[in-house]
Amino acid sequence: MRKKVQRLLWRAVKYIGIGLIGAFVTLLILGIYMLNKKPDLKVWHTASLDEEFTVKSDVSTFSEYLALEDRLFDQLSKEVYDEIEPEDRDPINRYFRGSLSDPEAMAKNWNRSFELSVDPAAGSPKIGVLLIHGLSDSPYSLRSIGEKLHSEGAHVVGLRVPGHGTAPSVLTRTKWQDMAAAVEIAMRHLKEQVEDRPLYVVGYSNGGALAVHYALKTLEDESLPELSSVVLISPEIGITSAAAFAIWQERIGKVLGLSKLQWTGIIPEYDPYKYGSFPVNAGNLAYRLTAENRKRLARLSVKKQLDEFPPVLAFQSVVDATVQAPALVNDLFFRLPDKGHEIALFGLNRTAGFDPLYKKDPRDQVPILLKGRERSFSLSLLTCRSKSDESVIIRTWGVGESEPVEADTSFVWPEDIYSLSHVALPFSDKDPVYGDGDNRSDTVISLGNLALRGEKGVLKISADELMRLRWNPFYPYLESRVVDHFGLGAP
Repeated sequence: MRKKVQRLLWRAVKYIGIGLIGAFVTLLILGIYMLNKKPDLKVWHTASLDEEFTVKSDVSTFSEYLALEDRLFDQLSKEVYDEIEPEDRDPINRYFRGSLSDPEAMAKNWNRSFELSVDPAAGSPKIGVLLIHGLSDSPYSLRSIGEKLHSEGAHVVGLRVPGHGTAPSVLTRTKWQDMAAAVEIAMRHLKEQVEDRPLYVVGYSNGGALAVHYALKTLEDESLPELSSVVLISPEIGITSAAAFAIWQERIGKVLGLSKLQWTGIIPEYDPYKYGSFPVNAGNLAYRLTAENRKRLARLSVKKQLDEFPPVLAFQSVVDATVQAPALVNDLFFRLPDKGHEIALFGLNRTAGFDPLYKKDPRDQVPILLKGRERSFSLSLLTCRSKSDESVIIRTWGVGESEPVEADTSFVWPEDIYSLSHVALPFSDKDPVYGDGDNRSDTVISLGNLALRGEKGVLKISADELMRLRWNPFYPYLESRVVDHFGLGAP
């Protein structure tokens, strides 16, 4: 009897196992089928632009980096712009010459690295500043803050991070090590330009992760120029762990010869300064860079070397669909000893009946900031004065303080904006591409105020993309804080 029961149990386990394997294979095939139903790849998804900088490039100076960049953009012109199909000659395709989104048709192509030098007649530069943009982004994102810092006497370098500003196909092969190596080249160049003046870095999104990586490395590598301070804007300190597994989608695609599986998303390239399509590799390199930073922070914390980490001023929206806002606190700020570090948070619109529409209390997005835990950093929050008053105040909690100090501002929370977004923080309302539309041009696409209404399935760009806020109504606050943090401008 026992043997009969054992055989029945074994047979049941075997059938269940076969069923589970069959279900897994079925789901895998279905998943691959759905992923491969993405739109067809275009030449900007497939072009092999091999003039891009990597750690293996024979480049050691910034002038050599720029020379290689010149060859890269020549290659982009020949292998992408010259090769687009007739059906892709669209008035909002950035790769169609003369379109509203063609960066080459604009007065300056801000997809390229740039340098703003101080006129010798005005004296020596007061400081040196390196600007590092975000993932799938371009130097344009930090153009405004760079021009402001330059007007206050800073020598500014805006780095085009490898993999960016050209075609999204390049980002399918870029590694975070290539990006970090380019940052080091730019910092050495900046040091040569300003000599013994202070050096600073502004990092936006993935550029924030690169800035943190560089600052950490200077604590272990004395050959690197030291930083006096770091500014982080929507920094990529932590991203979802699911990104670590996404790379298998690309690997399966390579095995099966399905090139679309290299891409998380394939959408029209309508933005002149940011890729629309997003490769799986981009998420993978972001995950690996943040993991590397966490390892370094842990190692240096044990060695008691984080006392030398430069002061940090970080700007973050309390809600952010791209990076994990609490990670900025847990993985970075709570590891740093008290050295004048500060986080400036942009809250939500708590007026005009918005509160009932929120999925949960916005404070839950960064719970560790607002609860009774000892902090070694300051915290500022821009928020509405009350639920019936849309005027904006700044509540500031100093180091070790449980009660905030309130300060008035001249800002009023726009009644049609419920929150900032990851992509909004570095842009003012006056930006001609991403601003509120008041400075729009007939020859350049304006993307900042396209809250359109109508039937679904009509527009080339998804409603989610159009609805995302692209400019910061409180940009003057961010700009003035950065200028002050770097010791520039009037007190």
